[in-house]
Amino acid sequence: MLPVIIVGAGPTGLALALALAGHDVPSVVLDGSDGPPAPRPARSLVLAPDVARWSTLPGAHRESATWSAWRTVHRGREVEHHAFGPEDAPRHLPQHVLEATLREAVTRHELVRLIRGHRLTDFEQRDGDLLAHSVFRPTDGRREENRQWRGGYLVGCDGARSTVRKLLGVPFPGRTGVERYAVAALRTELPWPGEAGLHRGLSVGEVTVRPLTGGRWRLDWPLPPDEGLVTPEALLRRVAGTLTDWHDGEPPPYELLDTGVHICHQRLARSWRVDRVFLAGDAAHLLGALGTQQVTEGLRDAQNLAWKLAVASHLGATESLLDSYQTERRGAVGGRLRAVDQALPLVRGRGGLAGRLPGRGRSRAALLGDGHLGRGALGGPPEYVTGPLGTAATAAATTRVGARVTDVAVTALDGSRARLRDRLGGPLLLVLTAPGARVWDARHWLSAGLMPELAAVAETLGLPAELLVTEEYPGAGAHTVLLVRPDGHLAACLPGAHTELLREAVRHLRGVDRPAEPAGER
Repeated sequence: MLPVIIVGAGPTGLALALALAGHDVPSVVLDGSDGPPAPRPARSLVLAPDVARWSTLPGAHRESATWSAWRTVHRGREVEHHAFGPEDAPRHLPQHVLEATLREAVTRHELVRLIRGHRLTDFEQRDGDLLAHSVFRPTDGRREENRQWRGGYLVGCDGARSTVRKLLGVPFPGRTGVERYAVAALRTELPWPGEAGLHRGLSVGEVTVRPLTGGRWRLDWPLPPDEGLVTPEALLRRVAGTLTDWHDGEPPPYELLDTGVHICHQRLARSWRVDRVFLAGDAAHLLGALGTQQVTEGLRDAQNLAWKLAVASHLGATESLLDSYQTERRGAVGGRLRAVDQALPLVRGRGGLAGRLPGRGRSRAALLGDGHLGRGALGGPPEYVTGPLGTAATAAATTRVGARVTDVAVTALDGSRARLRDRLGGPLLLVLTAPGARVWDARHWLSAGLMPELAAVAETLGLPAELLVTEEYPGAGAHTVLLVRPDGHLAACLPGAHTELLREAVRHLRGVDRPAEPAGER
């Protein structure tokens, strides 16, 4: 099998390589950076629950702070308090920690080749493969090294100045500097341990506070459009003024760890796929204003694209399946950017502004919290309900086809139990709702009710699939089968007894109208 060539070794590229390896697809990662990123506590990232698994890898887990709550405070009065549970809490950690963890994971995986120091210079798309050209320019006097890499597909994860995107000639329109923030990371004690929040009406204006591990915090102050350079003295005044307000005039001792200025851009590549070449992460989009999370969106790109490239690599490509990556992910990110454009004048406007999003009744405080809380158009998980891969539901469930599935307890046929989210990233999942499943003896499952036929069908769907059982799923009746994609989105909701509907749903998911060949015959 030809490898997937990944250009760029940031979070998106490394996560894509690991996700492909989970589907038994090899990859070559061209890392053109000058080395791992320098430790910067003020350059942190927030991972939404649907991509939080990347922060649980060894190395990142101990530096990943799980928020216990979010509070919005205006002039000392709490206007919102939202408590998180383990299943929906965002994770906050320094970006260099996540990158180092992912880098360590790919170096240990036999299906991933990390090629350090090599920068892509060109590529050639051919009928059945492509050829990528890279160069290594040493700084110690050694000769320049040129190499060629043959692969089935190429994915540009090489940042905002993407060489891949430029070679494709894909425009990258958008706006520069839509928001600016002064940022500080410090170690101190604050009145809300483990809680993130938005505080408005302070002597320094507005500040967002987010906990890190080890008593560390990241503070962000939005800067007026007409404010010039942020001097160290001005930033220290912001820190001191904020801590003074929070502690009734007696600021606690603190250790300043890192500072910076964070500038948010908004850009969206016109095309995310050109034949065998794809764009992902910063190469495809830029966002970050109003709490939207760029790294989270890049990891969603990786999870969406990985299983589709795996199907294409193992079974052959279908245009509808490969095109669905752009349709789903570009549509989702584009919707996020439009929501920011609508909300920015309302939350940052001056004088006489009603402060509500037309027709939606969203207050300024609510809009400022949506991106951080993972709700609404600014922060909610993506839904691909109008995408090309969904099948009309023939059974009821609260989750719409194309939306993210609800995390429920599941049991495998061997009797092992887990959460549904922990089974994602591998084969398709067939989740059968079976009341009373928790008290069943797993040894009798294969001979009970629908299980024999469903277990047999799972072996002949043309795509790898695993059959799981759950006691209940929101809105679904007994003996309903939910077809769950590897990226956690619902592909179909069907009566368990209608196995031919299940076969049709899988064929549609793969983008073929004829019966797919059994997985064991490929």
